[in-house]
Amino acid sequence: MMLSKTIKILHLDSNHPLLKTQLQEAGFVNEEDFVSSKETIETKIQDYEGIVIRSRFKIDKAFIDKAINLKFIARVGAGLESIDCEYAAAKNIQLFAAPEGNSNAVGEHTLAMLLSLFNKLNQADQEIRAGKWNRESNRGYELEGKTVGIIGYGNMGKAFAKKLRGFDSEVIFFDIQPHIEDGNAKQVSLAELQQKADVLSLHIPWTPETNQMVNEDFINAFTKPFWFINTSRGKNVVTADVVKALQNHKILGAALDVLEYEKLSFETLFDSNTNIHEAFAYLLNSKNVLLSPHIAGWTFESHEKLAQVLVDKIKAFYS
Repeated sequence: MMLSKTIKILHLDSNHPLLKTQLQEAGFVNEEDFVSSKETIETKIQDYEGIVIRSRFKIDKAFIDKAINLKFIARVGAGLESIDCEYAAAKNIQLFAAPEGNSNAVGEHTLAMLLSLFNKLNQADQEIRAGKWNRESNRGYELEGKTVGIIGYGNMGKAFAKKLRGFDSEVIFFDIQPHIEDGNAKQVSLAELQQKADVLSLHIPWTPETNQMVNEDFINAFTKPFWFINTSRGKNVVTADVVKALQNHKILGAALDVLEYEKLSFETLFDSNTNIHEAFAYLLNSKNVLLSPHIAGWTFESHEKLAQVLVDKIKAFYS
């Protein structure tokens, strides 16, 4: 492609180098600012037609109002919750996300967490390192014959369902979009999912509708005790209610890649000012809880794929 004019793009986070390289080869001008405050960025944002960002800060109405020449915002990731999407659309700003880039990584990570949870691998490993050889207390469960319920059947949910094809388990899903069933999972109502599921895996964005969706009432609506996996967003879950369900064995075990206590940037959870919430402290000390630091989609391969997806979308926008 050949650009008919000079288009400047501001990169606000570091990403895979192919992102800048391929955009430069296509004729775009790339500039970086990974350290300036949001307020400083606002003083110069009128000079740019495009932004590439992960989650360094929220792009709100005040920011958008100063970005008078902005044509697109590209987020290196799946979700757009750090952007005021409605206001951006009202200003005719195109939004690009890249869920296609890390969906496979999320699918594999979710399966890994589920199998580790079922087979108590984290607990067994820690015990052996401590000089304990406990076979009976580390007896695990098999996925065969279980019903896996997925909530959210977009790129991530579909990727997880695909990974489950090699197991003799029933895979069902609930999604607000109708008629999206495929050969990997059966679409059901939320009530049917809550009746049948032995495993619940969340693959939904964080929106006003999904905020704190997994609460005490939601959990108690499940007919059977179940295992819970969350690789979506932490704020979709009321952690204190999950802890209560773990304590009363309504939830048999939890694998959490995301936590409601995360900062907007997802880059850090612990700092000198962090006060450990009581519910979080329980998770940290529970043998039937597996935690990872928001890395389900954070593989070496997805790092490259995310960048490539965005390059292709930006180039297509100007073609």
